[in-house]
Amino acid sequence: MSSPAMIDRYRWWEIILIYCGIAVFLFFVLAPFFEGFMVSLKPLSQLFSSPYRFWPENGSFEAYRTMWVSVPGFGRYIFNSFFISIIVTLIVLCLVIPAAYAFAKFEFKGMGILLGAFLTVNMFSGAVLLIPLFRLMRSMGVLNTYLAMIVPGVAFLIPSAIWLLRTYMIRIPQELNEAAYMDGASHFYTLRRVILPIAMPGIIVVAITTFIGAYAQQFIFALTFNSKTEYMPLPVGLFAYFGKQEVIWNELMAASFVGIAPAMVVIFFLQRYLVGGLTAGAVKQ
Repeated sequence: MSSPAMIDRYRWWEIILIYCGIAVFLFFVLAPFFEGFMVSLKPLSQLFSSPYRFWPENGSFEAYRTMWVSVPGFGRYIFNSFFISIIVTLIVLCLVIPAAYAFAKFEFKGMGILLGAFLTVNMFSGAVLLIPLFRLMRSMGVLNTYLAMIVPGVAFLIPSAIWLLRTYMIRIPQELNEAAYMDGASHFYTLRRVILPIAMPGIIVVAITTFIGAYAQQFIFALTFNSKTEYMPLPVGLFAYFGKQEVIWNELMAASFVGIAPAMVVIFFLQRYLVGGLTAGAVKQ
């Protein structure tokens, strides 16, 4: 006789409390986004009116049209952020996959020290390292180029990506490595033909988190390492809505939603891969 589902093991009032807790959590997570969308629909004159009105009076999508005029070349900012994030993600995956495989499946001298060093790197803020990074970028001759944001983005995102993917690869049974070794497979062949298909959900998770991290951390690098508009990413474009006298809040919110649309599309199409447990039944009998 099959055991009842986990949700059936709770009393009716416990189920109500669980769903109420989920509803409260979702409210606090989604409320800022919904409020931001409402702001994008309001005329600028209504944003600070008293009494405050949550639902816009005579709301429209006018801000989504005028935002392109207020900041010329805004589409270029979006493209730059998307392009930089994609390149950073691809480079990080190429470096992290073999590194995480080595840290997860092999024991070697100094492994703990290296893993601790990766965590130490994540403790430093990008602002603390701006001067040394600027000198490094200048010596490399990559100032005012895409590489000026790609290189530090890769450097700051690799440590957390290694830890995340290593944790996933540890779950993959060691018997798979041993079976491939007994069949005469090399480590590279085992990684490419055995480990990668099973670890794909974990790789997708790392890719998404890296993409989001690269998409979000470009502001300080762009202002420091770039002075040319054609290489500026989305956060710099959003900052342009902050004028000397006022902030164009409705257009800023509209531009924010338009700017995050490419990232949301990527996450939407990759979310079906965010499922674990593909290693079940993978061990040779």
